[in-house]
Order: sequence, then C-alpha cells, then structure tokens
Amino acid sequence: MDYRILLQEENDAVRERYELSMERIRSMDTEEMQLPYGCYFKKVSAFIRRIESLAKRVEETGLSREAGTDGNLLTLEKLQEENHALYQDILPEHYGQSFANPDYAVEVLGDGYGQLLSFLYTEIRADIVYAFEMRLMNITILNELFLEVYSLFAQAWEERRKAPQEQLIKDSLYWFVSDYAEVTVDWRIREGLDPALSFGTDIVMEQDLTDLRYLYAYGEYVSETEIKLASFMNSLPQETIDQMASTYTEGFRKGFQVMGRDLKKKRTVVVEFQLGFERMIRRAVEYFREMGLEPICYRAAVESVNRRANGRRGYYGTSPNKQYDYDHRYDSALYMGNAFKERKLAVLRSAYETYRKEASWCAGPALVETFGEEGFTPVNKKAALALNVHQEALTLAYANESRQIVNQYMPGDETSFTIIAFPKPEIGPDFEEVFRETIRINTLDYEKYQKIQQRIIQALDEASHVLITGRSGNETSMKVSLHPLNDREKETNFENCVSDVNIPLGEVFTSPILKGTEGLLHVKNVYVEDYQFRNLRMVFEDGKVTEYSCGNFEDGEAGEDGKGETDGDVGNAGKGESAGTAGEARRQGQALVKQVIMRNHDWLPLGEFAIGTNTTAYAMARRFSIGDKLPILIAEKMGPHFAVGDTCYSFAEDSPMYNPDGREVIARDNEISLLRKTDMSKAYFSCHTDITIPYSELGDIKAVRADGSSIDIIRQGRFVLEGTEELNEALDEAAD
Repeated sequence: MDYRILLQEENDAVRERYELSMERIRSMDTEEMQLPYGCYFKKVSAFIRRIESLAKRVEETGLSREAGTDGNLLTLEKLQEENHALYQDILPEHYGQSFANPDYAVEVLGDGYGQLLSFLYTEIRADIVYAFEMRLMNITILNELFLEVYSLFAQAWEERRKAPQEQLIKDSLYWFVSDYAEVTVDWRIREGLDPALSFGTDIVMEQDLTDLRYLYAYGEYVSETEIKLASFMNSLPQETIDQMASTYTEGFRKGFQVMGRDLKKKRTVVVEFQLGFERMIRRAVEYFREMGLEPICYRAAVESVNRRANGRRGYYGTSPNKQYDYDHRYDSALYMGNAFKERKLAVLRSAYETYRKEASWCAGPALVETFGEEGFTPVNKKAALALNVHQEALTLAYANESRQIVNQYMPGDETSFTIIAFPKPEIGPDFEEVFRETIRINTLDYEKYQKIQQRIIQALDEASHVLITGRSGNETSMKVSLHPLNDREKETNFENCVSDVNIPLGEVFTSPILKGTEGLLHVKNVYVEDYQFRNLRMVFEDGKVTEYSCGNFEDGEAGEDGKGETDGDVGNAGKGESAGTAGEARRQGQALVKQVIMRNHDWLPLGEFAIGTNTTAYAMARRFSIGDKLPILIAEKMGPHFAVGDTCYSFAEDSPMYNPDGREVIARDNEISLLRKTDMSKAYFSCHTDITIPYSELGDIKAVRADGSSIDIIRQGRFVLEGTEELNEALDEAAD
C-alpha cells in the first residue's frame, strides 16, 4: 500500500482545520504588530507560508522532487536552492540572527519570552519534514499552537500591555506537548515498528540512485557530505557494494545464531543510516528480504518530545548546525515534571499495546554509523533551556522505566542488532583510501581471529582476576575480578566476539564481578561522543566509580582544543573564559565527565571489561592519523576497554550465551544487574559508555590465578601469549 494512502484518512479528517489555520496565518501578513514581538510573528508566519506552498506541491506531484509548479522537472540546482532556503535560518552563517537561537531570541524578545518563543519556532521548524511526508495533522496542531500564542500577544496589545504573562505562554506550550503526546509519541513508536510507514524505504528502493536528486526527496538538510558520499557509492563496483551489504546483514544474522535465538520468528528489521548510503542500503534490504525480514526505515526525531540529547537514531542527513542541536538538546526542561513523565510513560505503554503484534515481529536494529567529522566545539549559552537537578532525575527515571516497557513487548532475549561504520568525506584527502581500508577491516578473517581470541580466553579462564597497567605516562592500575568457573570444560567468563553484532571483529569481553574490582583507570586522550577528554581519571572501589576527573581545564583555558565545554552546570566554561583556580578547573572537569560519560548519574558500575585484538584497525588509525576520528565501535577493538553502566547483556541476562567452542558464557550478570529480581528500578542505568586504553599507552595485562601465579597476555603493549604473536605484525607496522 502506498505510504500516503495510509495518511489520507487522517489528512481528510484534519483538512478543514488545516485550511482554516493557514488562512488565519496568511492574514497575519497585513496585521500591525507591536515591536519587538511583531518581528518574531512576521518571521515565523512567513516560514509557515513557505511550508504551505511546499506541502501543496508535494501533495499535487506525489514526489516532491519530480516537478515544479509549472510541471517541469526540478533540476539539481533548483532542489539545492530550495533545500538551502528551508534550512538557511539555522545555518551557521545566519544563526546569529535567528529566533531559533536562544541567545538572539532573548536579546530581541527578552529573558523568559525569548526562550519560550525560540522553543516554539524550533518545534515549528519540524514542519519541513511533516510537509515532505504529508503529515497534515502535525502541521495543523503546530499552526493552532502558533495562533494560540499569537492571540495572547494580540490580546495584550489590545489592552495596551507590551506582552502577556509569561506563564500563560508556558502553559500553552506545556499543554500542547502533553495533550498531543498521543499524536507525536504514538507515531514515533509506530514508525519504528510498522513497515507500512514506508516513506524512507520507498526512496531507498524506488528512486534512481544514479540521479542525486533523490537525496532531496527526504526533506532532510543535504550538505556536500551527502552529495560526495552518494557519488562515491555510485562509483564503487557492484561486487564491493555486495560485500559491504553482505557483511552488514550477515552480522545481523550471525547475532541471532550465536545467541541461540530464532530469526524465523521475526518479520521486520530496523535499518538506520545516514543519507548517501542508499546504494548499499538497497542491496542490504534485498539480503534482509531473503532472510524473511521486511525493512523499517524511520526518520531521526524532529520534535522535542521524541528527540534524544545524545545523538540521532533512524535515517538522517548532516546536521545543518550542531550548535542549533546543542542549544535545544534540553528543550524538555520546558515541560518535564512528575506529571509529564507519567503522562509520557502512559502514552508509550498504550502505543506499544496498540502495536504489540508489530513489536513481536521486530528482530531489532541494524545500524550504519559514520565517522570522520571534526570534533564539535559547542558554546554553552545561558539562554538555552537546561534541566534542573529534579528534571535530570526524572529524565533518568523515564529512560529506565520506558526501557522496561519496551522490554515487555520486545524482550531483549528475543532480539539482536548489528552495527557497522564507514568514513565520511570530512575525514580528509585520504577519504577513498580510508573507506577501502575500512571495508578490509570490516571483513577480516573470522576464523583466524576466533582462534587467536580463543587462546586469550583459555588463559583468562584460569584467572580469578586480571591486572591492567599503563605505560608512557599512563597511570592506569586496575584489578578486575572474574566470576568463578565451576567447570572450565563447559563454562567461560569471556565472550569470543568476532564479526557478528559489533563489526569489525576483534575483542573478548566479560561482565566482571564488582566486589574486588578496583583501581585507577587513566587515559591521556580519549574521545567519547565527539568530546576529547584529556587525562581522564576514574577511580573504582568494589566495581563502582567513586571519583572521576579530567584535565581539560587545568591549563586555565576552558575549552582548549574545542572539547572543554559543558552545560550550564559549569558556568561559562564553554565560552573560552578562564577556568580560574585549580579547584574550579577540577570542578569543571568533573562536570564534563558526569554529563558525557556518567550520563548525569552520581555513580556507575563497571559493566564490561574487554581486550581488543584488532591491531589492523590500530595500524590504519596510525597510518592515516585518524585515531581521534574513529568511532568507539572501531576504537574499542584497539586496546583494552572498560565500559561504565549496564552490562552487555542487560535485559537478556537469563538467556544462555555460547562461544563457538560450545562453552557457555556465564558472566552475564553482576551484583547490580541481579537486583532486577527484587527491584528492577535499581538494576539498570540505561547507559553503557566505553573507554579504551590505546596500545601505545598500555603496559601489561596479566591473568592472575587464585594461587597468585600469573599468565602474561600483553607485556609493554605487545601480545606475548603463545598463539597471539601474529597480532604484533600490525603493531610493528604502526610503529614504523
């Protein structure tokens, strides 16, 4: 069934409201309005009228890229011009004078009013994708909200007041988000479960991918990145595309196989990607369909109630302005409270109940990640909305409780996932060579690494704990306690991770026992979610983080290297002002670690300890000097890594897991995750953040037996365990 036929009934039902709201907004063009607020309403109403014209063309032509108002095909240049016009207000060169910029909005409209009206405009900017998808209901309810707020100002002006009470505006915005959660949250759940909502899938599977105009059919911002990436993909021979797609889809299939789960019970798979990868995604969809899985391609969320503060999920284009995204990452501060948290949970639960059949069919997500961009340098704005301490706690509670709801309808022990990553053109002049090298890394010899990693696991299974130390200025000194094994012929602590769910291959990992796990984890430089942490230190006692800091501010300059910025909790550090005293520098560093790594938790357990074996990836990083641009997906394979938060088996601890040698991985729980049996709210943290020590900073890794004797796995950054020496060849290459 055509995607728009599914929406026709809803669009017909709301048509009259849509037309009436647009008619009223058109009339605003001739009305006199008082400054400074009049300029805001004129600007936003002009944007909405542009959306009206866009929606009309989309509805008349079926595919928005096909024809202009004169019936002629739109050229690539014309589509680029239109795309730029839709997004120009938030592009960096215009953002300084945009009402979407909270600083500018406050400067022009005043404190309080500026934040509220900036939030409203940001919500209305979601109309772009609503118009492309012909979701008239979403446009209509935003129109009506805009008119409601405008009427408050118009009434105030009639009463010879400059503006209405601020609380009246805030109430309008709050009740809009709350009342229409059944529209916005319900749709969000459905589009991630129902393949009939095929807007994105139709573009991937039906458009002429050799004609780059297809990129503009999504309604996403299209930058040079998407153009270059799609062009490069079109230049690759079909066998390369087949190899990329096969590696990706086979990783997903193997995930079910190694976890002992029945893929035949599933009917759908969620496919997530960045625009430009459509040629590979099309081939992957064909492979998935051969497995009996229908693709679901949903868009990254555009409304605040569904947006994620930490990255986007779904399909998406390059952000037109990361500062804009950063400024609005906590827009939920406007409405988050006890009542709203319960309201959103209720809607979430109702939506999953409505789509319980579709949820039971979903096999899980298959993600294509990208890397290569320069690290983002955010500026912290006092005018931007920010969560208070109570709202942070509510947001964390919602994340935990919502995950439990999802697990009821999509049990973690019945689904799987896969993730693969490729570079973007921003990685530099070696892009094409790095891309081809990444393909090679993603397709390394499965059996070779499986055997090498099995040697490492056999040694580790003799140990009661593992000692990890650093060198060359790295002060790491960690003791990681391991679960006791009753029968080493049948049981193991470490999973032999090759190329299945996490691509590329190359690690052995475990969920440690917390009691007795202790020490200092120190990394001189590490990237976590686009932030570079200098001299990151985390102290563990009985497996829990008790102290943490970083040296980003210790030189007195907040934000040096562009990575020292934090949110409002650390004042103006993100604006390059002096961090002041040593105590203040430490406080700012702690705040940065808490926000990005600890995800605003006061403490976290050590959920994973792993040894990465992909020295080939490490050699690539050194060869092209791109170590600071690699995603954690690859970086975690380039040395030992520690993950704070949940274990790798969260919500699936009771599902048996076996290595290729037939032994069961029994280390699926720790003392915290076991609390799920008595109090689910205390068992999970809804985060899992990896921190890798690179081989260049790694000293020794020793497996220590109960009697005190030990086995060296790595000595001074080199593999010394018998049967693993081949891994040093790539390390020698990196050194050269």
